[in-house]
Formats: sequence, C-alpha cells, structure tokens
Amino acid sequence: MMDAVRARIRDVPDFPQKGIVFKDITPALSDPATFREVIDAFVARWKGERIHKVVGIESRGFLFAAPLAYALGAGLTVARKPGKLPWQTIREAYALEYGENALELHVDAVGPGERVLVVDDVLATGGTAGAVGRLVARQGAELVSFSFLVELSFLHGARRLGADKVHSLISY
Repeated sequence: MMDAVRARIRDVPDFPQKGIVFKDITPALSDPATFREVIDAFVARWKGERIHKVVGIESRGFLFAAPLAYALGAGLTVARKPGKLPWQTIREAYALEYGENALELHVDAVGPGERVLVVDDVLATGGTAGAVGRLVARQGAELVSFSFLVELSFLHGARRLGADKVHSLISY
C-alpha cells in the first residue's frame, strides 16, 4: 500500500553531514495523490481510537498532525523548540548526538484523562519523540501512541519509546 509513498521519498547522501543519508519526504508531500494516501493511512489507523488531541512535533510533524487531527475530530497542539510558543510552557530536554536540545508545550496543551497521539515525520533514535511523550505524561494525559511516516529501524528508536507504543507507515 505504501509503495507509491516509498517511491517518492528521496535519499539525500551526506545531509546534514557526511555519512548521513537523509530521507527527504518533500516529494511525497508535493504530489497530491501521495500526500492523500499518507493522511488516509494515518486516519485509517487511528479512527475509532478516541483520540482527544494530536501533538505535532516541530516542524515536519505539523504537516501530518493538522490534517490528521481534523479528520479524527481531535484537537491539535504543537511541541516546539524553546522560546517559540507565546504563553506559559513546560520544557523537556533530550540528548542529541553532540549536546542537548529541548521541546516545549503550552501548560494547557493537553490535560488529565485526554487520549493523546504524538505525530512526526521520521523516527530515528527516539530522543525527540520521547521528550514529547514525557511532556504529555507530565500533564496527566494518556499517551496512546507515537505515529510516524518513516521509521529508521536500524537506529532502534521504537525500542527506546516502547515498541508497543510506535506506529510507522514505512520502515527502513
């Protein structure tokens, strides 16, 4: 089913640094039929799961989270880099290969008892998604799952997040 989508994901060698093969999803997004197939596949997986909020991770996660939340009749919220959200936030740091970064949510982004789905474009090591999962938990919401367009399974991010909590449309 995802063959047309996989065919439109472009490998970009040595980006953002030498030795990395970047999975460029923009060709899949630029084709209307392929983009529709991606969103429809996300919706098919999550409809009927009583999702209250979809959290999109900055920035490519926003591209999938917004139409998915709309289709599910759920609210949309965003996890952003520090200093990008205009109101009171909570912050969660996570490790990078060289250093540390952080993500923030508004303090009222999700609440106790809400069923939350976290969405991003690519699952690599799981550090970014894990930080968002911890933010969701700190606000008392129920983390239903993480959902990704692409999973780089050789980096074992699903293991870090809990394989039973990870859904990916395409795996490399």
